This record gives sequence, structure tokens and C-alpha cells, in this order.
Amino acid sequence: MEPVKDQSVGSHLAAAETTTATPAVPAPSPGVQPERRRAPRTWETPPAPVPPPHLDDYQSIVGAADIDELRFLARELKGKTVKMVNSTAVGGGVAEMLNRLVPLMNELEVTTHWDVITGGNDFFEVTKAFHNALHGSDYEPTRHAEEIFLMYNEQNRQRMQFTEDMVVIHDPQPAALIRARQETAARWVWRCHIDLSNPHPEVWGFLRPFIEQYDAAIFSSQSFARQLPIPQYLFYPCIDPLSEKNKELDESFVQKVCEEFGIDRARPIVTQVSRFDRLKDPLGVVQAFKLARRYVDCQLVLAGGGASDDPEGATVLKEVKDAAGDDPDVIILDLPPWCALEINALQRASTLIIQKSIKEGFGLTVTEALWKGKPTIAGAVGGIPNQIIHKLTGMLVHSVEGCAYQIRYLLTHPEFAAQLGRNGREHVKENFLMTTNVRRWLLLLRVLLHIGTA
Repeated sequence: MEPVKDQSVGSHLAAAETTTATPAVPAPSPGVQPERRRAPRTWETPPAPVPPPHLDDYQSIVGAADIDELRFLARELKGKTVKMVNSTAVGGGVAEMLNRLVPLMNELEVTTHWDVITGGNDFFEVTKAFHNALHGSDYEPTRHAEEIFLMYNEQNRQRMQFTEDMVVIHDPQPAALIRARQETAARWVWRCHIDLSNPHPEVWGFLRPFIEQYDAAIFSSQSFARQLPIPQYLFYPCIDPLSEKNKELDESFVQKVCEEFGIDRARPIVTQVSRFDRLKDPLGVVQAFKLARRYVDCQLVLAGGGASDDPEGATVLKEVKDAAGDDPDVIILDLPPWCALEINALQRASTLIIQKSIKEGFGLTVTEALWKGKPTIAGAVGGIPNQIIHKLTGMLVHSVEGCAYQIRYLLTHPEFAAQLGRNGREHVKENFLMTTNVRRWLLLLRVLLHIGTA
């Protein structure tokens, strides 16, 4: 029996890339836990923070010319100030980027502050509903949703000071802070990390009047942009190649992490790393894995956690555990946000990495996987197609069946899979590293403050 192929345009492999028939692999008996499985280690307190790298530390990765360019661009910006505001200090790609961007900007003597808004569970339930609706999901307005949103934004506006030259508001949660603009001389920028290509009209209609008051908007993909009366810029998100999640690791540490979590490195490992969020489709990943395993031997690792601004995570995690049942080859790891080294090790141990999102902003877990040279299968949504060029830097899919087919194909064509991994790493090096992101912010600051543009 042949698995169903993804029927989307461009998903069929070239004629020269014919599949190899593989015998059906019997699934393990339910309820039988292998002797190698250990109880996952738990983390009760985060480790001491690691000092951020300096600009010169990136020279061996991107070259001296790129570092010199950053210093040149920052030369006329010394003494200028920037405030970054978002909704969470841990969990999610925005917080990870700001953890690295802010120190580098300060090293370049562009003083950059980072503030996080506060709010109760009612606020984050509203903003989670807004987030999903802006991605195009159904929206059922909760009682007083708009009033709750505005109330907490006003509380944060009164708590914060906006004395900087440029204020950058990240995503919808703090968007109404723009009401402080009349009190400042700053240039205000809205940085949108989510897919706005098909927003729910009611939610977008509520938020749009706030966005139109900004001096500029930044989107992560060309397809996310909306018709707005303000300038719009394209900034790809990025990863830090020297962070705990992306730096090179000793093989002994990778092996130790796998042993702790009962992962058998003698067998293929298929991994998805992401928050337990319905838009990341972890249930679809479990389904695709079970389809693929009929034909190829493999294990599935679902590693992730939650974030302080996402109250839905615990519910989704339970759904995933129920779907996996007692299958000994589905390993679900609910990790705290400070387990970056362990995530790094899991990705490096993986044979394939999946990001089967059904909606996505950019998908930095895809960037991380590509940087590590791993053949990657991902949903053709959001900013992922900017990273994965189908059959060149990875494989794009549109369905559970398509994902299962690509798992089977790549596991039975290791040379092709390895070439995808090499291509993907080069694509990230050229486009999605932190040094490139710093360069874009410096250029935008110069433009908005009219420095060196005359």
C-alpha cells in the first residue's frame, strides 16, 4: 500500500527522485515501555543566565566585513535611544530575539531598553483570541473583550515612560500603547510578528485604527502586509547562532540528553519543537508520524512548553498526550523555557525536523533546524516559505498525508535529505542570523530619525 502523497502544487518529487519500496513496519505493542525509557528529568529553577556574546564573537561566522559594517552604521546613532515593548520575557521567538538584540544594540552605543507589559489572565485570554483571529481563525468575542484590552493597555501606558527616540511595539497585545504618542517626540513603530494575510475582519477592524497612528509598520513576510497609510518594512526574524539554543554542542552532551529522555539514537528520530499550540498542529504531527511508521521505523519527539501570554497551552498538551496514548515511540516533553541547551541537543540528535504549522508568523524553529543542517519538513504557511524553498532547502507540505509521505521519503533517501540540510544552513547564514537583524534595525533608525539620509 502506497502512502497518500501531498496533492499541492510543487509537492510531487521530480521524476528522477523515485521512491524506494519499503516493507511495512509493525507498530510496537501498546502499553509496552522499553527498558531504556527513563523518567524525564525535571527542572525546578532556571540556570544562571549566560552572558550574551559580543559583536566580535560573530566574526568567525559572518566575517569581519559584516561586523565592521554594523559599527559603521551605528557610528552616527551613538547616544540615540530605543524602547522595545512586548508581552512576555520568556517563551516564544520574540522574547528570544529581544534577549540578543538588546545587548548588541547597547554594545553599539545605541541605548536600548526592553519593557514587558503586565496583565491578568483575562487580558491574555483576550489577546490569545485576538492572536488566533488575526491568523484567520474563527472569533467568538468574549464579554467586554475590547474593554479589557484597552484597560490593561491604559494601565501599562500609565506605568511606563516613553522618553526614547524610537519606540517599538511588538505584536497586538500592547498595540494600544500608541495612545501615549502625543506625550512624546519619539518615532513609533509597530513590529508585527504574526500572519495578517487573512485576519478576522472584526478584530482587525478594532486594531487597525491604533496601527494607523504609528510612523511605520514592520512585517515578517511580504504576504503579511496590509493596506495602511503608513510606510511598511520587511524584516525577517532571526536566530542567534551563538545562543544556548543554536551554538555547537559536544556530542557527549547530545548523547546525555537523549539518554535522559529515553530517545534511542540507533533509530531515526523525527522531532517537532514548538509551543503546545493548536496552530502548530501537534495533533497532526502525531497522525503523520503514525502513518509514516507503517512503512519506516522511527520515533517521534514532541518538545515544547508554554508562554506566560498563552493560557491555552495546558489544554493542547493534554490533547496531544491523549492522542499519543501509550505509544512508546511518541515522546512528549513539556519543557520550561530555560531548557535551550536541551532543545539544541534534541534538534542536533534528530534525523528529521518537522514544523507542521497550520498558521504561522515566521517559524523560528524552522530557522533553528535549518541552521543545524537538518532536513526539515514544514507547513507551507506564514513566513515558512521564505525559509524553505521546496526540494532545495527543505520540504513544504499542506496536509497530514503529505507530511507522512515526506517523512517516509526523506528517511529512505538519506543523500537527498543531507543535501537539503546543507542548503538550508547556507540559506539561514545569508538571511536569518542576528547580525543581519541588527543591521536592519540600525538602517531603520537612521531612516526614521533622518540620519545620514540627506
